[in-house]
Amino acid sequence: MTSTRTLRPIAGFTLVELLVVIAIIGILVVLLLPAIQAAREAARRTQCTNNLKQIGLALQNYSDAKKTLPPGYSAESDPNSTSPGWGWAAHLLPHLEEASISQQINLAKPLETQPAIQMVLSVFLCPSDQVVAAPFDVMDEELSVICSAAPSSYAATVGDDASDVDAVTGNGTFYRNSKTRFKDITDGLSKTTFVGDRAWSDTHGMWAGAPNKAVARPGELNPWQTATAPAPCLTLVHNNWINIKSDSDGGLDDFSSKHTDGVNLTFGDGSVRFIRSITTDGQDRLDFWAMGTRAGNEIVEELEQ
Repeated sequence: MTSTRTLRPIAGFTLVELLVVIAIIGILVVLLLPAIQAAREAARRTQCTNNLKQIGLALQNYSDAKKTLPPGYSAESDPNSTSPGWGWAAHLLPHLEEASISQQINLAKPLETQPAIQMVLSVFLCPSDQVVAAPFDVMDEELSVICSAAPSSYAATVGDDASDVDAVTGNGTFYRNSKTRFKDITDGLSKTTFVGDRAWSDTHGMWAGAPNKAVARPGELNPWQTATAPAPCLTLVHNNWINIKSDSDGGLDDFSSKHTDGVNLTFGDGSVRFIRSITTDGQDRLDFWAMGTRAGNEIVEELEQ
């Protein structure tokens, strides 16, 4: 006797069901992607904060050892020269666990002649910044290469808008041959900015200092590609704008970052605070000017994000 079998349909997805599942997965990815990106940026911002805390602590230790803060950059008596040009960050190396690099540097000789300036140091690179972690060419006004130097995502402030980065003095903490002491900062250490974000992708800066005859040039994400600034701008800024894109000077001498809507700044007391972007004139800008001065006796409103 021949037996018969009942054929049962094989369980599975129809084409329509498969397309629905794919669509749902796509929607979930679209919904989750901003959260993932925000989490990653939060982690990068935290690392940037840690970098600036290390720099703030190094400034405290330098002051304890030398009884003064480091110069914005060191220069000879000739006002037309920035040589030897070593900046604030170079002076901090022994206090940033970089004594071996510091020992390779002769602060009395021009920085552009010394190979140590090509050393890429992670403490000077913001993780959110689109920076090439390799030495880049630093040029003069005629586009002749002066030296190759490691990049930096951070700069120190010379003061408010009235202080230019290449001026002999500034009303802030760091400028040409400055020797600011904590007791000189009568506005209060917690109200005075020292160092902060200046994105390399906006301005090609360097940690070593200000090579003689060099100029600072815009980074790849700066809309003002023909803008230039004097050599001290390679390591210094002033308190004026934050993340400005409409200024024809390219914002080269201003704080900037690739964080969302602001920058991390180290204050004189060693604290690091996130200050919101300032791109239009008004009270925020005036308050930020006040944060740049060391003894202006201004009343400062909070600008934290």
